[in-house]
Amino acid sequence: MSSASTNTSTTPAPRAGLREWLGLAVLSLPTLLVALDMSVLYLALPHLAADLDATSVELLWVTDSYSFAIAGFLLTAGNLGDRIGHRRLLLIGAAGFGATSVLAAFSAHAGALIAARALQGAVASTLMPTTLALISKMFRDPRQRTIAVAGWSSTFMAGIAVGPVAGGALLEVFWWGSVFLPAVPVMALLLVTGPVLLPEQRAAAAGRLDLISVGLSLATVLPPVYALKELTRGGDVATSVLALLAGLLAGAVFARRQLRSADPLFDLRLFGDRSFRTALLVLLLAAATTSGITMFVSQHLQMAVGLSPLNAALWLLPAAAALVASSMLAPAAARWVGPGCVVGAGLLVSAAGFAVLAQVGGAALVVLGLTIAYFGSGPADVLGTDLAISSAPAEKAGSAASMSETTTELGVAVGTAGLGSLGALTYRSEMSDGVPPELAERAGDTMAGALTTAEHLPSGLAAELLALAREAHTTGLNAVSTAAAITTTVLAVLAVVFLRRRAN
Repeated sequence: MSSASTNTSTTPAPRAGLREWLGLAVLSLPTLLVALDMSVLYLALPHLAADLDATSVELLWVTDSYSFAIAGFLLTAGNLGDRIGHRRLLLIGAAGFGATSVLAAFSAHAGALIAARALQGAVASTLMPTTLALISKMFRDPRQRTIAVAGWSSTFMAGIAVGPVAGGALLEVFWWGSVFLPAVPVMALLLVTGPVLLPEQRAAAAGRLDLISVGLSLATVLPPVYALKELTRGGDVATSVLALLAGLLAGAVFARRQLRSADPLFDLRLFGDRSFRTALLVLLLAAATTSGITMFVSQHLQMAVGLSPLNAALWLLPAAAALVASSMLAPAAARWVGPGCVVGAGLLVSAAGFAVLAQVGGAALVVLGLTIAYFGSGPADVLGTDLAISSAPAEKAGSAASMSETTTELGVAVGTAGLGSLGALTYRSEMSDGVPPELAERAGDTMAGALTTAEHLPSGLAAELLALAREAHTTGLNAVSTAAAITTTVLAVLAVVFLRRRAN
């Protein structure tokens, strides 16, 4: 049993009843939607790229702005929940999430959609820490709490996996903005049932909200990401270096302020525990590789293979099922051999899936590789979250939960930015020699641009251009998969070595 679950009292912890389990089902609604909205756009990107005339950089920001906003504001949201109550903040966030989903659905240009997605992510940041805090209050029995957290984590991972499937089904009938609208009735249901089934949870002596630390945390994350994007797309090197240095400087000031604060926004002292550090690293890199590959595979099935959105979504169903299955099996397996071995073994399986993707481009083998990778990644998220929380002292469990969620959200954003940029850079490099100068600006930037350009060319030239673009996109998929395989293999070794002594 994890340290967070050890009950030193002679009185058994109260067991949850029907109301608490129904409450867990209610808490799964915002968890599912926050995760789903990270990946629901993957299949819609080609459609909105054509409709909004978005560049490759704008397409990356459409996906990244959401995840980075969540990561940037999660710690702030957790602190705010301590002050005003987690149930109250959850309901406020639910209403805001529904409203910003409507804004995103009806955006008229790429800039408006990026702004709407950033607002949506900022509001979504209130939902994740509040759900974990409420689960901790509702499930006091250690074994029940472990099951509840596993279900919560599985719901989150299922949302990421099912996002492309749901998006593909909607895109078969409606326009790209429809992928945002299911959030409206679901959040309405949460607003109705939440006050009845969920208890209020508020810290007895919550500290004040440190606005300076909030600003410093954003300044630490966003400039390095901007630098990465600029460098990979061939932007100004001096500007990128300055942005990176600015982020590092802000991070140093932020760390110093947290270490000196009696009530820090981000308690860096927790990093003194090796298991905690390793668990966060697992969460970060596992989320980065999975999300980055999912985005690229979703586009590849549509643009390079030529599947319709619905058919591409159906091809992704085996991967989604594999992810949910391994997430639910992970806690039982960890009781037999320990969480470190389960996480490490899962990551090696995931690396094998990425290795398959690094060699192929056809639909069947691409889906096989993704399914293997997804099956291996489930334990990393479920057990990584539990390990991060259980490695912290009981009085720091809330801070540890916020850190684990921040790390996961940041991993998703880094994955889509890093691997997405690597894939785009590879595509442009492959296209640079074979595309005529008059077509290079659009066709050589993204495959969506190549598809649009080909529509206005004679059939022979169009076929030649599309064949070159498909080969370039496949090479991009192979490149990002190779990077993911190497990263995941190294991470598996670290998980086994540094988490082997953790009991479950």
